[in-house]
Amino acid sequence: LGSPDIAVIDASWHLPAAGRDARAEFHAARIPGAQFFDIDELSDTGNSLPHMLPTPEKFSSRMRKLGIGDGKRVIAYDAAGLFSAARAWWMFKVFGHDDVAVLDGGLPKWIAEGRPLDDGLPLKPQERHFTARYQSMMVRDLAEVAVALESGSGQVADARSASRFRGEEAEPRAGVRAGHMPGARNVHYASLLN
Repeated sequence: LGSPDIAVIDASWHLPAAGRDARAEFHAARIPGAQFFDIDELSDTGNSLPHMLPTPEKFSSRMRKLGIGDGKRVIAYDAAGLFSAARAWWMFKVFGHDDVAVLDGGLPKWIAEGRPLDDGLPLKPQERHFTARYQSMMVRDLAEVAVALESGSGQVADARSASRFRGEEAEPRAGVRAGHMPGARNVHYASLLN
């Protein structure tokens, strides 16, 4: 944790129905030195769809303010063990920062092992230069996904639970229709975790 080339981020995010406040939980208990990676704010907030990628400029600006710069190794964790930290990991990859990892077991494992915690407001980090290099090959838009499904040139994996995939369980976000894209395959993210 004390290494100058390490940046730890808490990328906790909870579904709206959970009634939890990730930022408040971060202030109550976090890994020492961690900064809060706000997934809601680190998005294209001008888009009516939730969590669309921000511009490279916005991502760079926010990373600088978190003290994350070129040459830093980023370690992401979340309060669930592994849920939203993977989103932060992917965002760093999309913006060309490959030296990023997800903490195995996240905050629950950290706490279970009796490791130290901080609380209160974190120290403001020294700003660093961060260069976002958008990796377009890692992102597909609606038209590209539609073509892939129609032609069979690609496969869509839906990481939600089987009951949500089949439309048997209500979606936890308002305005999201039940069911799945025609041709998508269900691979619930939790089935891939030990």
